[in-house]
Amino acid sequence: MKLLSDAAVAHLREAIDLPDPGARYTVHELLGRGGMGAVYRATDNTLGRDVAFKVVNTAGDSSGIASRLTREARVLARLEHPGIVAVHDAGTLDDGRPFYVMRLVHGRRLDEYAADAGRGELLRVFLRICDAVSYAHARDVIHRDLTPANVMVGEFGDVLVLDWGVAKVTGEAALPVSASRKTNGTTADGVIVGTPGFMPPEQASGSAAAADARSDVYGLGAILEFILSASAAALPRPIAAIAEKATHVDPGARYQAVESLAADVRRWLDGEPVQAYRERAIERIGRIYRRNQALILLLAAYAIVRVTILLWRGV
Repeated sequence: MKLLSDAAVAHLREAIDLPDPGARYTVHELLGRGGMGAVYRATDNTLGRDVAFKVVNTAGDSSGIASRLTREARVLARLEHPGIVAVHDAGTLDDGRPFYVMRLVHGRRLDEYAADAGRGELLRVFLRICDAVSYAHARDVIHRDLTPANVMVGEFGDVLVLDWGVAKVTGEAALPVSASRKTNGTTADGVIVGTPGFMPPEQASGSAAAADARSDVYGLGAILEFILSASAAALPRPIAAIAEKATHVDPGARYQAVESLAADVRRWLDGEPVQAYRERAIERIGRIYRRNQALILLLAAYAIVRVTILLWRGV
């Protein structure tokens, strides 16, 4: 009797575990698996397009994960923005597991994309991330887990903020649950939500329920620091000051809104003074020169030519 290889067994197990959503969708290979659910590539047989199919890992879940996945779908459904993945459909499998269907994204995660992208390009990507998060805040949604791994840069330049599974909707009452436990998608104090290195101190200390827009500002600031560290080039003080202000331990000392953070980054890209940094006189002169270098060189060339003509006539 010939035994199956580990790879063959794994392939068979994956095939057996494929969810069966009925005639509407045909589920294909597993794309990824996380703590809340698994994502598969699927085909929408009605519309004839490939989609991403997200479903709870196991049936009979009793930890609230099923409720969280359903809530994530509802949160995404209210966020209609080019930088946020659109939800196409939602439902429940025959075994009781909830699922939802979303756009299938082709591209690379930001932590992979940053390896071979220039600083200017990455900062423009960062501004696109800020636009999506700012839109979510305008719809009363706080992401609470902004990391480079949760950002996708598409094949045609689209930038998408992913994984809204621990998002907070402003005004939702947090239930009095114990630490590290979530119920019906809401999160109480004592629960640590986020990714180490990218979550603000208030979330790391277990005050996730109190997270507000400034908590996402911290996550964006940490992403900005990641982007800036991806280049070996010397780091200009103004842009470093922007990242430092965004990731301040005191929420009151950070940018109070994502728009303010994005505006300072745009100022730096445009060669203007930024609010987070008080430049010295020599730095101001250098900034003005870099911003108007072509005009200054043209005027200098003109002056040299005029002086040369005057001196020649005076000979």
